Amino acid sequence: MTITDPFLSLSARTGRFTYGAPRAFVLAGDGSRLLLLRSTGSEDPVDRLRLLDLATRQERLVADPAALAPERTGDRDDLPAVERRLRERIRLTAAGIGSFAATADCATAVFALDGRLFRTDTATGATTELPTAGAAFDPRPAPDGRRVAYVAGDALYVHPDPRPLSPADGARWGVAEFAAAEELGRSRGHWWRPDGGALLAARVDESALPRRYFADPARPAERSEDFAYPQAGGPNAEVRLWILGLDGTRVQLHWDTEAFPYLCAAEWASDEEILLTVADRLQQNVLLLGADPATGVCTELSRTTDEFWVDDLPGTPARLDGGRLLTVLDTPEARGLAVDGKPLDTTGLQIRRVVGRLRGRLLCETGEGDPADQHVHLIDPDGGAPERLSTGPGVHSALAAGETLLLTSAGPDGVRRRVLFQGEEIELADHAAALPYKVTPQLARVTELALPTAVVYPREHRVGERLPVLLDVYGGPGFQAVANEPRRWQLRQWWADQGFAVVTTDNRGTPFVSPDFTRAIFRRFSQVALDDQVAALHALAATHPDLDLTRVAVRGWSYGGYFAALAVLRRPDVFHAACAGAAPTDFRQYDTAYTERYLGLPQDNPEGYAADCLVDDAPGLSRPLLLIHGLADDNVHPSHTLLLSQALTRAGRAHRVLPLPGITHMTPNGVNEQLTAAELAFLRETLG
Repeated sequence: MTITDPFLSLSARTGRFTYGAPRAFVLAGDGSRLLLLRSTGSEDPVDRLRLLDLATRQERLVADPAALAPERTGDRDDLPAVERRLRERIRLTAAGIGSFAATADCATAVFALDGRLFRTDTATGATTELPTAGAAFDPRPAPDGRRVAYVAGDALYVHPDPRPLSPADGARWGVAEFAAAEELGRSRGHWWRPDGGALLAARVDESALPRRYFADPARPAERSEDFAYPQAGGPNAEVRLWILGLDGTRVQLHWDTEAFPYLCAAEWASDEEILLTVADRLQQNVLLLGADPATGVCTELSRTTDEFWVDDLPGTPARLDGGRLLTVLDTPEARGLAVDGKPLDTTGLQIRRVVGRLRGRLLCETGEGDPADQHVHLIDPDGGAPERLSTGPGVHSALAAGETLLLTSAGPDGVRRRVLFQGEEIELADHAAALPYKVTPQLARVTELALPTAVVYPREHRVGERLPVLLDVYGGPGFQAVANEPRRWQLRQWWADQGFAVVTTDNRGTPFVSPDFTRAIFRRFSQVALDDQVAALHALAATHPDLDLTRVAVRGWSYGGYFAALAVLRRPDVFHAACAGAAPTDFRQYDTAYTERYLGLPQDNPEGYAADCLVDDAPGLSRPLLLIHGLADDNVHPSHTLLLSQALTRAGRAHRVLPLPGITHMTPNGVNEQLTAAELAFLRETLG
């Protein structure tokens, strides 16, 4: 399909307005230098590695994949399978240098290109390709930069030694398993000891897991691909940690892996101590453990317990100076922090992330007031009042090292990235395309639950002109749709300009309002989301009389696709057509760590799982429904959509299915825009 719409064409050419924008920042430990990735312009998808010397304000190219591997296509199929899957887990779509790792002083950086391993001296820009034992994945430099650890096949290697550091025992070494990378926020599986003499490595045994298979119908001569998948109620990967010495010594870390099977985080606190965070299967108990590298003995340092689930707060638990322990402190109304169990002064704030340390205080990303905004605060671990560093509405985020602060502010007037260094402000260059629309969503908190909502009208809308409604929804845990970040409103404005009033609501279960707000979905996904979305829609119609509730469409992807199908199946009185993309139609077929956190084990909550399954609702479909799914989706397997389609067909219910051969859960640039055009055609035909 050719993209003829000017906005959709521009979106595809510019990577949804991200090409040319700097990303993947790493500050040197003393805050004097900044490494980053950026392409050359708004229609260049290939990211290069660049270094900014903050003292001289000089930025220069240090590694160019076009020069290092001019023959590379950048095709997804050229990547090692383990890297393709990790990119899916962390939602990385960039071409060129997708990611890199650097020494603490940023003097050495390493990265992989299509399985080839490169090391760069950032001072000179000299880049060397290193020989490997196979297609290299996740390279990490030793603290002095001389050696490089990497994964090839299922083994962990350290260049220049061609022999594997890990034993050949049938397990996978040095990688993060599916549950960790997709659901627990841990995307790596090996860590250098500070003195460079050993590696902490994850050993992952997936032999007990069922296999998931993918066959590409467009390539019938090729063998199907398969991988181990932890299905709800079934076995998880067995994950253990080992210290692998370069001298051949091996020490296993010992904790109660039966009671606490999830490894959420690990790091070296020093040569003499390892810190790791582990969780029980339902994630109601999370431990911070200190491990002795000499013996492997682990000692409990802190325990966080919740009757629902312990929501991850990035940056916690952690050890502060003097051995003090930083932990999350939740009340029904707010997420706060505690040091050695003593609450810190975070009055009026919702802590979203502990970024690091700056000027002796904790650097935190926070909610304050309107949950659509995110701010940056310094919080005193000794009990002083918080200090806000960000100004104005928008989504502000931060990074710090030494006394240097990188502040990113995405607000109504666009995106700014500023480095505060030695009392001066340095603006980072951004070559991304200008956003076509300046969107001013009409934000409101509605119903007695104060649900965050937004309405976007066509730019040429005249008051009194009734409009069909498009509910653009996610609605699931872990993602906030209503936020003052300008790029996410571009496509919604385009939809509005096609003749819709676009409505977005964050129902209970979504993050950043309060712990109670998030936990309202405990043991049941569907009913709370459906009730809240319907209540919000009716509340908005009372103050927005141009919303025509006789013509309401709904579209979404992933959990949003689940909600879209749910809406027309169970509330056809409210929703009149739906486009459901990559929908998990039966959570009994979804993964362990995500599903069991909210719904418990299927064997303990069969009624909840059955109530959230859409397949049995098929005979009741009375509204137009378009089902979309990538046939290479290893997150929400295409069987979810196919099983619902099968049930609809058997029940004699007309519907449409748009299969996407070779497409994963992430729709690449171009494909996403083609899907948008297809959805518009479907809704114009069926909604009127």
